[in-house]
Amino acid sequence: MKTEASDAVDTQGFCAALIEWQRRHGRHDLPWQSKPEPYRVWLSEIMLQQTQVATVRAYFERFVACFPDVQALASAPLDDVLGLWSGLGYYSRARNLHRCAQLVVEQHAGVFPQTAAQLQTLPGIGPSTAAAVASICFGERVAILDGNVKRVLTRYLGFEADLAQAVHERALWQIATDLLPKVNLKRAMPRYTQAVMDLGATVCTPRQPHCDVCPLHADCRAVALGCPQRFPVKTRKLKRGTQNLWLLWAQTKHGAVWLEQRPVSGIWGGLYCLPLFDSQISLSRALSSTGGLTVSELPGFKHVLTHKDLYLYPVRVTLSAAQVPACLGGWVSAQRWPTLGLPAPVRVLLSGQVASISR
Repeated sequence: MKTEASDAVDTQGFCAALIEWQRRHGRHDLPWQSKPEPYRVWLSEIMLQQTQVATVRAYFERFVACFPDVQALASAPLDDVLGLWSGLGYYSRARNLHRCAQLVVEQHAGVFPQTAAQLQTLPGIGPSTAAAVASICFGERVAILDGNVKRVLTRYLGFEADLAQAVHERALWQIATDLLPKVNLKRAMPRYTQAVMDLGATVCTPRQPHCDVCPLHADCRAVALGCPQRFPVKTRKLKRGTQNLWLLWAQTKHGAVWLEQRPVSGIWGGLYCLPLFDSQISLSRALSSTGGLTVSELPGFKHVLTHKDLYLYPVRVTLSAAQVPACLGGWVSAQRWPTLGLPAPVRVLLSGQVASISR
């Protein structure tokens, strides 16, 4: 069913303008574009959730060098996957990625399903990721609606409804579907999908859009209103919290580090981490049975997560391998710990790059 907003748009001209712009000015050098196979497109889409392209490039290339196909990823130990993911954040993505690869191998003979509806039955694949894979790799007429696309469409249409309300986001998704190409889908859909993502990422940017070079400039409602930055409208703001944590950095003279594996739920789920304590007193109790110690309290620093700010206070101590702190974990050798999935601030600490941490 068409919507009033999409009825007012010359959909054929809209699609043609985007496709031609992408051909001439879009991004063509992204590492996953050289082989637009389902595995590579899916991997890139998962990595790009909440993460900038500039950051993802290097991670993607390292990842496919180690796991060149879905079979290699499925057969890898989860610790190895988390090790390569370390620093990208949102670690549930890596766990879902690994489980998804296993199910593709187990249930689909190593071949990704070709429709968005089927792809969404796999772990970690939501509607927009499924649509990206299905449209780019298989030419399915299905719309993505990531942050870049929301911005392009709401500005172009002057869509003022509050996207914090699910009913309005569903309405925008329907409009996005109405605007899709209708003919020559095998060729048009991959180019169109890439075009609308590229436009949002490089031209229709959040704070300083380059409206003068936009292929949709002449018919853009936000430009006509003189207020592109007003769109998209989303009133609900994430409530941020703060938390103070003390990190026990226990290390032997041979470089082994005492690490515990975090629970799957909570911050840094499933990663290996220096033991965390809610107070310095609690940390001191964990060391009370280890004998005479020289303890170094390092400067605290701030680490920003999506939903909260962590204030981290590392406490460093040298122990023998026979000494065991009174907390969960075990000694991990100097050769082994760099390969594990570690939270970014912990990896920075252990690598001796303390000065690079944002304070």
